[in-house]
Amino acid sequence: MENSISLRSVFKARQRIHDIITETPLVYSEQLSKESGNQVYLKLENLQPTGAFKLRGAANKILSLTSKEKQKGVTTFSTGNHGIAVAYVAKQLGIHATVCISNRVPEEKVNRLERLDATVVKVGENQDDAEALCYELERTKGLCVIKPFDDLHVIAGQGTIGLEILQQLPEVQELVIPLSGGGLLSGIAYTLKSIAPDITIQGVTMEKSAVMHESLKQGAPVVLKESNTLADSLLGGLGPDNKYTFSLTKKYMDSSVLISEKMIEKGIVFMMEYHKMIIEGAAAAGIGRVMQEKDGDGRHVVIVVTGNNVDHQMIRQLG
Repeated sequence: MENSISLRSVFKARQRIHDIITETPLVYSEQLSKESGNQVYLKLENLQPTGAFKLRGAANKILSLTSKEKQKGVTTFSTGNHGIAVAYVAKQLGIHATVCISNRVPEEKVNRLERLDATVVKVGENQDDAEALCYELERTKGLCVIKPFDDLHVIAGQGTIGLEILQQLPEVQELVIPLSGGGLLSGIAYTLKSIAPDITIQGVTMEKSAVMHESLKQGAPVVLKESNTLADSLLGGLGPDNKYTFSLTKKYMDSSVLISEKMIEKGIVFMMEYHKMIIEGAAAAGIGRVMQEKDGDGRHVVIVVTGNNVDHQMIRQLG
């Protein structure tokens, strides 16, 4: 693969992962459009077989491995969705997967991993601890690490969402994308702006532990203590040796916005009420952001609804 992201690599990814992922629908949200004054569409990545967009990047990376690498097995560190995606693809291909997670990951996601026959190892209180263990397994057992976001195959896989959006809504003017490690935003933003540079990319993340948002403000990756949030899938650091997503996010994202827990909750409730779907807090961040807009000018806006792997106990606690 090239030493940098390219449109060729995104098109290769689309071809490579075609039989594993779902080309998800883009649906018009009448209520969000009415509230915001824009023409708002939802890219429903929550309808992937694993319940989240992460399947695209994981599939592209694992399918790119050599036969020898596949035989040794794979390992990853994840707040849940990427681990689920790695376990799903590995099971489809007959590869053993070990998923390292922190003790903060919701039990629902742990159960999902175990149902996919992955070996689940819990360690520490944040993703950095899980990452350290993952690389120890690489050194001691020869497992191939499947990074959650800072990998060109993973970024290209997520970029295939951008290709689908352009096919489904060629007039798209703005993307609202949940922001964590930056793999999703980097892939989509690079792909769209390479074809249509005038498209605006807005990243949205929770107010607490907003690592990429704060890193961009500081000019380099920073480490923040993780806090409790409805958007637990957006937790996690950028890694001490971030090679791609920090710089790609900095280059291709037009703005980064913080969203309150209250608006994330409103986004979850909105999807249940108006679209009859249960989504996780991270996926609701973009919806909560657009719900705050009241003076739109009719722009064609797409919100990436990233996943549905939510803790059922949390849903019961919503007001």
